[in-house]
Amino acid sequence: MYSLFDGSGYMMGMHGLGWLGLLVLLVLLVGVFLSGQGRSMDRSGDRRETPHEVLRRRLASGDITVAEYEERKAVLDRDSSRSA
Repeated sequence: MYSLFDGSGYMMGMHGLGWLGLLVLLVLLVGVFLSGQGRSMDRSGDRRETPHEVLRRRLASGDITVAEYEERKAVLDRDSSRSA
């Protein structure tokens, strides 16, 4: 009768495919962790615009007037000084 641990190597630690599966799982977990690190990036890989940058861009494109720009910028500056 054979024992499971008779020195023949059967059931002695993980088999080769078990180690490979563990390695694949580890790589996937590291990949998920690293993909969560770039939350300030949008899907295209570019960083997101700050509210001030959006406001400047809208002024430059003519979406808002200078008076609207100054009014909205004052609100952003006031809100940012409160949160700081």
